[in-house]
Amino acid sequence: MILRFTLLLFFVLQQSLSAQEANLAVSLIPAELRENADAVVRLDRLDITISSVKSMSEKKTRIVTVLSESGLKSVNAVEYFDKSTSIQSIEAVVYDQGGNQIKKFKRKDFKEVAVSEGSIITDNRMLYLDYTAVQYPFTIVFASETETSTTAFLPMWSAIEGSYTSTQKSEVNITCNPSLKLKYKEYNFDGAAVTKQQNGNVLSYSAENITAMKREDYSPSYQKIFPFVMFGLDKFYLEGVEGRADSWEAFGTWVYNSLLAGTDELPEETITKIKTVVGTETDPLKKAKKVYEYVQSKTRYISIQLGIGGWKPMKAKDVDRLGYGDCKALTNYTRVLLKAVGVESYYTIIYGDSSKRDIKEDFVSMQGNHVILAIPNDGKIVWLECTSQVLPFGFQGDFTDDRMALLVKPEKSELVRTTIYDAKNNLQACKGNYSISPTGSISASFVMASRGTQYDNKYFLEAKSKSDRDTYYKSGFPNVNNLKIKKADLKNNKDTQEFTEDIAVEADGYCTKTGDKLIFAVNAFNQYSNIPQRYRSRKNPFEISRGFMDTDEMTIAIPEGFVMEAKPENVTIKDKFGEYSVEYITSSTGSLQYKRSLLINSGYYASADYEAYRLFREKIARTDNAKVVLVKK
Repeated sequence: MILRFTLLLFFVLQQSLSAQEANLAVSLIPAELRENADAVVRLDRLDITISSVKSMSEKKTRIVTVLSESGLKSVNAVEYFDKSTSIQSIEAVVYDQGGNQIKKFKRKDFKEVAVSEGSIITDNRMLYLDYTAVQYPFTIVFASETETSTTAFLPMWSAIEGSYTSTQKSEVNITCNPSLKLKYKEYNFDGAAVTKQQNGNVLSYSAENITAMKREDYSPSYQKIFPFVMFGLDKFYLEGVEGRADSWEAFGTWVYNSLLAGTDELPEETITKIKTVVGTETDPLKKAKKVYEYVQSKTRYISIQLGIGGWKPMKAKDVDRLGYGDCKALTNYTRVLLKAVGVESYYTIIYGDSSKRDIKEDFVSMQGNHVILAIPNDGKIVWLECTSQVLPFGFQGDFTDDRMALLVKPEKSELVRTTIYDAKNNLQACKGNYSISPTGSISASFVMASRGTQYDNKYFLEAKSKSDRDTYYKSGFPNVNNLKIKKADLKNNKDTQEFTEDIAVEADGYCTKTGDKLIFAVNAFNQYSNIPQRYRSRKNPFEISRGFMDTDEMTIAIPEGFVMEAKPENVTIKDKFGEYSVEYITSSTGSLQYKRSLLINSGYYASADYEAYRLFREKIARTDNAKVVLVKK
């Protein structure tokens, strides 16, 4: 009886696939879906069945027509597995542009690799299709089925996959045992052409005929502007451990009791040693700084995806013995060391990336990809990035700044926002001088001091070789040709979180020579010259994710025997996007003092504001390239 049913199911699936394959000719794709597209997702269907808190299956059918090499990224013929997730079936069939089958891949034809993402130790593996296209366009039909005992991670659904990819049809269907109380949250659905259906225990979302979008500069992340749905369960199962996600407080308590429990043991000799390191210090932050620097000197970062879904940290005693760990392990190790010297701190879950991404406050679920440490201090929080051997104590940088994160506590876990770096605190201040020779060469010396996220952009230079630094500065001063770096003395003051560059350079041919005149741009070393791209019809809103401020003060010596024939006018520009001012002051000795200030504000703006922002930047770029004309007496 089971055999008959299996054969019948196989026959039905084959008939269904055959019916789909009959319509795979590229010519049948509507013209509007091919416009601006590198690939067309003709069908993306995901069927999820959650029969119990310990049992979930997923069936995927994905049909993608790849129009050019750039569209290969949309194939996504891959499946992941680990000790709690198994791949029941996986296959792919390739068709030419006429819809004729040219190649079929069975499970044995897929490649198996570890899912490292920088990890050297991992439980996670994947099967993926490694197909080399003979010609374009072609179509791939990919089908897979997986089963897992983990119900902590339910896939998110969005019909929009990215720029230059159109979607003919996308759907997700979730069948859930009603006793499990499936929860979901819709985002950015205002005006979205998405169909939702609830039929008994089946929840479905679908969307059709979504045309490809061109990439637009300064667009916010897709999660901020395009519709998507998150799914989850209030009670879930994760590799042998049942969890709760009915509130962030309950979820944080579960993390503390289930994932951190049993990881905080340290050898007695280590406890004695860390107390010796702290010595007689009584101030909690000063004690924490000594512990943090001890961890930096003793450990190194290695990504390890083991344990409960890659979420449970290594034991502190193992990190102490081995001298390495991932973000979870090193953060937990630092937390345990701080506890040994009487300093309270909280293991904190966050999304780590240079693009800001919040843990969603209004949807409790397994979120985040990184862990940092929080130290409460007089109503504020000092944040520690425990994976870095070089970051200053209490400095975050743009990997974890300004986003919601979960403080994990024994009780009353909560979401809080991490450090927000104000634009004026993201400061680069430059002061110095340069001289112009009668032949038009330039010789300069100046000091740049950087703070905030501008510090984050510079401190890595300290560890670079001289040749790498020379390459960096030559590319960093692009409007000075033939640049020679005479000096680049760097000072990284971790206590003040300021990075100072003492630079001396020279270059032949900086000035343009016209008869007995020399013409040169006054702003030699910090032109904000990039102008955002013009769009005939901007579609997306735009975002300036981080503001900053630059100040420049330069004294310019003109060559003997020359006088200034023309200099630019002073300029002040004020807009909601920022402020810019430049001032030119001539002295009795004939030298020119140049003062410049640039402030760019962070902000989220409507698409209608984009052209005004582009013009704002265009004015700055034009003024930054303003020139002085010297003439021989």
